[in-house]
Parts: sequence; C-alpha cells; structure tokens
Amino acid sequence: MQKRIYLMRPVVGSEEIQLIKRAIKSKFLTEGKITHEFEKSVSQYVGTKYAIATTSATTALHSIFESINVKGKNVLVSDFTFPATILAIIQAGGKPILIDVDRHSMNTTREIVEESLTRSTKTIVPVSLFGNPLDIDFYKLKKQGMKIIEDGATNLGTKVNNKFVGSLANATCFSFHPRKIITTGEGGMITTNDKTLQERLRSFKAFGKKGTKFVDYGTNYKLSDIQSAIGLSQMKKIEKIIKKRIEKAKIYNELLSKNDFIEPQSQTRKSRHTYQSYVCIVLKKRLRDKIIKELAQRNIESQIGTYALHCLPAFKKIPKNGILENSEFLYRNSISLPLHEELTTEDQKIICAIIKHIDD
Repeated sequence: MQKRIYLMRPVVGSEEIQLIKRAIKSKFLTEGKITHEFEKSVSQYVGTKYAIATTSATTALHSIFESINVKGKNVLVSDFTFPATILAIIQAGGKPILIDVDRHSMNTTREIVEESLTRSTKTIVPVSLFGNPLDIDFYKLKKQGMKIIEDGATNLGTKVNNKFVGSLANATCFSFHPRKIITTGEGGMITTNDKTLQERLRSFKAFGKKGTKFVDYGTNYKLSDIQSAIGLSQMKKIEKIIKKRIEKAKIYNELLSKNDFIEPQSQTRKSRHTYQSYVCIVLKKRLRDKIIKELAQRNIESQIGTYALHCLPAFKKIPKNGILENSEFLYRNSISLPLHEELTTEDQKIICAIIKHIDD
C-alpha cells in the first residue's frame, strides 16, 4: 500500500519540548508569564498594540461579540466559512445575515458588503480564507462607521499591501489548531489597537474579573502556559514555515496548470498568500467528490475547502442576502490538497498525476 500522505502535519520538535519543560518546571501551569510572552510576540509580529490569547479562535470570536455587544443586532457574515464563525455570533445573541463571496478569491468583498448594508448594520464579519487576505479596500468600510471583526483564523502571517492581517480590522482572530500555520494544539488569539476593547476582552475571558474585582459577566477562556510555550516556540520559526509553504504551493501551481478542469484559489492583489491550505476549484460537476474518493483509496488525505453555511441544516433559517451562488459553488466544488513540511515534490507529482488520470 502506498505510504500515507497527510493533509497537514504541524512543524513541532525539540524547541517546543524545551519550552514546555520550562513551563512545567515553573509549576505555574495556567495563564501566566509565558502566555503574556506569547501574546507580545504575536502583537509585535502583526504590528498591533494588543494581543489577547484565548482557548480557540471560536472563543476569541465569541469574546469579541460579547465585548462589543452584538445582542439583538444585525451582523453581516461570510457564508463560505466553517460553522464556528456564525456560532460565535449566535452564542453572543447577535442576528447573523449571510452574504456571498467572490468565486475566485473565496473571500467576501467590499462591493458585496455595500450591497448588503442597511441602516441598522454596524458590524461586519469577513472571513479571510486559507492564507489569502481580503483586498486592502475592504478595510475602508471602517470609515463608513462599520466595525470589522475579521475571522482570520487561517491567516497569521498573511500580508496585503505589505501590512499584516491582524493589524487592519477593528479586531482580528487567529487559530492555533494543528491545521493552521503555527499551532498550540488548540488555541486562539485576538489582535487589536483598541485599548478599551482589549480591557473588556481580558476581563471577559477571566470570569469578568478586572484587577481583584468581578466587574461584569465573563467566562474562562484563558490559554495555559503549557500551550503558550508551544506557541512561543512556533513564533520563532513562523517565517521559515511560511516560506516552505509558498514554495510547495508554487510546485502545485506548475503541476496543475496543465489541467483545464482545476484552478487554484486566486491570490489577492499586492498580497502574500501563506497557503494555510492549498485550495482549488474543480470546474467539472461532481468531479471534486470523485477526486477526494480516489485520493483516499490511494492513502492520500484531502477534503472540501469549507462550507456554505446556508446549505447546512443548522443554518437553513438564517437570513441571507441574495442566493449566495458563489459560496454554494465553492462548497460543492472546492478541494483542499495536502500541504505541509513533510510533503515531498514526489508526493505532489503523485497527487497531481492521480487528479489528471481521473479526468482522462
């Protein structure tokens, strides 16, 4: 049987183990000094005043929506995303309205948002997907009085116009799940320049506590020093990780360019795509699922890009703006191929040869 080719493999080693040992030896295992070091490394990296660590990107989003009080308010949100994005809005009492995305970049756009705005809309939740940033013009919506809460779960290290994702929205959330650019096992981070917001976030994730007093409602979304030790080590190698992912994506681009039925996600202009996932559109109907099945039979992992929320039973009754045809098209036809440090050029050639053969 052919060796297993994984969809993703995190880059972890002895450096992480050494920092975990430091955390354990300190005997302070909850959120403490190492977590604060990790937060500082992320804020300095993306260029924001503040970074707030949480247990996941989902709890990061929930913390923000509670802190800006979306209860009972309309919130525009990209339809093409993982369910966590909308669940965090619902959990905070917000009223999500689903909007479409661009078929090629797979992100929503300023134009789509402006067509969806009403007088009561003050919060937008765009999702920058797979390491591909929003267009820089999107952030001009802030000048129209909109709060942009970016779900950048996949996009730590991504740049547009030489500015890091995480420094452009009112607040941005990142994920450190093992499939992301860097990992802490499970974990998330919020970046912002808003001092008042960061104070609310820190209180909310720690039971509503501020100083020695419990001043508001809250929960326990603190990230442990053990997890942060992994993240702190990962931050030291993030640029090397990104460089290798870009190199492997270029190999895929070249190998797949010979096929007229598959095309990669279109890169946003003036950006650095970090390829958290290498996602393609399969242009022939019903061929995507056939490719996933054939790859699985050859011991090769792959999966769909992500979901069109309005197509899922849980969200059928959520209001939407338009028919969301691009989102649904991507849900039915996108595929994520293996991409990680252990993936060899020979592995990539095998994957692309199988894909080509399926259509012969």
